[in-house]
Amino acid sequence: MRHILLQVFGRVQGVGFRYFTQRIAMKYNIVGTVQNVNDYVEIYAQGDEKDIEKFIQSVIDGASPASDVTNHHLEELEPNQTLSDFRSI
Repeated sequence: MRHILLQVFGRVQGVGFRYFTQRIAMKYNIVGTVQNVNDYVEIYAQGDEKDIEKFIQSVIDGASPASDVTNHHLEELEPNQTLSDFRSI
């Protein structure tokens, strides 16, 4: 089990990026949250190692059509056993 914090920068607010992220999370059985924070999007995501890798690549490289990811920051976290779904907050 791998738990990450992914901060995504660029044109990622007001362009459907959180909805896109939720769809990708469902595809790869990822639990966690996505939210707008100041001028970036913050994603807490947890799942199997291979699914997390696919999720990260999909979010960064295959961003929603109207978005433009210019940078990201990835941080490893301790697993969180209380997460049960993926939601936008």
